[in-house]
Amino acid sequence: MRSNPDFRDPAFLQQHLLQTMAFYDDRCVDPSGGLYQFYRDDGSVYDHTTRHLVSSTRFVVTHAMMARRFPDHPRAAAWRDTARHALRFVQDVHRDEASGGYLWLLRWRNGQREAVDTTQHAYGLAFVLLAQAHAVMAGLEEARPALQQTLALMEQRFWEPAAGLYADEAGPDWTLHPYRGQNANMHACEALMAAHEATGEAFCLQRAHTLAQQVTRTLAGRCHGWVWEHFRTDWTPDWDFNRHDPANLFRPWGYQVGHWTEWAKLLLTLERLSPDDADTAWMLPRARELFAAAVHLGWDNAHGGLVYGLGPLGDPATDTHLKVSDGDKYHWVQAETLAAAAALAQRTGEGGYWDWYDRIWAYAWRYFVDHEHGAWYRILGPDNRKLTDEKSPAGKVDYHNLGACHEVLDTLAR
Repeated sequence: MRSNPDFRDPAFLQQHLLQTMAFYDDRCVDPSGGLYQFYRDDGSVYDHTTRHLVSSTRFVVTHAMMARRFPDHPRAAAWRDTARHALRFVQDVHRDEASGGYLWLLRWRNGQREAVDTTQHAYGLAFVLLAQAHAVMAGLEEARPALQQTLALMEQRFWEPAAGLYADEAGPDWTLHPYRGQNANMHACEALMAAHEATGEAFCLQRAHTLAQQVTRTLAGRCHGWVWEHFRTDWTPDWDFNRHDPANLFRPWGYQVGHWTEWAKLLLTLERLSPDDADTAWMLPRARELFAAAVHLGWDNAHGGLVYGLGPLGDPATDTHLKVSDGDKYHWVQAETLAAAAALAQRTGEGGYWDWYDRIWAYAWRYFVDHEHGAWYRILGPDNRKLTDEKSPAGKVDYHNLGACHEVLDTLAR
């Protein structure tokens, strides 16, 4: 068995960032526009034309973060140029001139765009905002006006003042659809904090506070204290949405273990960024509660790793006993949880969180990290067998595991 490195060593994390990015370097850029998004385990591209907004924006983030992390690295200029190339595709090709929004899915052939899905998603806009914020922080000043436009678009089209939350999706004419969800609001919170760091605007931080409060306290209060995913138009829980589809890419049924730990991490980030007079006393206790529930209910004692989904044993409106609803292992769940563990360890000084960090990293190092070709596998079965040779389908681009390494490096520096 491969021996484990010191997962808390900054040198290890830096080297792992470089090794993961090497999977994409020199093969990801499409000279005609944007980046290729679909990769098999060996790095071969299996779909050259499909472009998903989430992948397009996440590529901006991953390259901008590398350029900032390693300003003296020989590839720093190339990462910044790739971030600019990816950003230009988001703003020039994904942007829909007719609606002012962004195309969720398109095909790109010989420099020509074909719209495939024109639905407008708050989740998508959150990642547009996140990409623009990281571009600004990486010195791409051309992203600053677009960042302001995206903020205004989110407020104009999706903000629901009575709920203190963003609606989820709309048609190309901006007519809102009835579905409401926490996932778009979670990533909006993430993006707003990045926008605050990029611009210093207090509004972004205030809005992030509101979202965190509403999702992790108000909505969770209607769901036995846990973060549920799906809601009706009036923001009451929709316990049956996608019950038949627990593995849905963006809207799986059930409680999402990885979203509990992702919220734990975001709450600590929000606490750290907040001014001294802000209402933050509840954030650390809530982060601890969400993390504890995730690792104790979601850890697979037989095979290791955190499962994907949990579901109620009986009537979800009344039953607080949970079972595994999807036992597959997803890369992003492990990545977000190890980042949350490190943040909690640094914030509290408690070694038990470092123990979880080491345990999750050791599991990921053994099963998820591709030591031959680089990057992480996306999904494994409950017993950790590979389910596919598609390393990066829509949305992945190793955004979560790269981000986790950056966040742990920042945590260790603090």
